[in-house]
Amino acid sequence: MSAFAKTPSRMSVSEFLDWVPQDDCYKWQLVDGVPIAMAPANAVHAMLQVNLSSLIRIHLRATGRDCDVFVNPGVIPATMSAHNMRIPDIVVNCTKVEMGQVAPPNPVVLIEILSPSNSGQTWANVWAYTSIPTAKEILILRGDAMGGDILRRLPDGKWPDETSVVAGELVLESIGFRVAFPELYERTPLLHI
Repeated sequence: MSAFAKTPSRMSVSEFLDWVPQDDCYKWQLVDGVPIAMAPANAVHAMLQVNLSSLIRIHLRATGRDCDVFVNPGVIPATMSAHNMRIPDIVVNCTKVEMGQVAPPNPVVLIEILSPSNSGQTWANVWAYTSIPTAKEILILRGDAMGGDILRRLPDGKWPDETSVVAGELVLESIGFRVAFPELYERTPLLHI
């Protein structure tokens, strides 16, 4: 019997954290009370995740920012918070994390790496992240070409209706980070496409 057959139909975040799936080959996230299996990242996706998280961490330490980078953390959107724990690819959190804490408490930057096979779920996560009060920027980095899209919270606290295209250079204003795409996509096959 697969892990999917024994998956409860609806659960809370606390039930999700206690739940042990029969098949541990997958990474799981909780979407509106339903555990959703996530396939392992492809090689380019994994390379981009490591490249970007490493570059951000180096930047944060060099600039003395009291922030940390997390890879594949659980985050809890404000919308339906009792039944959602989404898993972004990268998060920057700028408040102290306590022992036993299951999710970064105040994500400032959330990053998803978009693969053609999971586009719908990725965009659903992005819109859920806009409900996180501390979120300032949400980056959707392309995994099939150099570039991406970004959402930046407006000065009035609202989000724009549409993303802005990011090309040539990635800038994360909230943490003062910038990197040229060739450096970000270094050693990936996308660098020469």
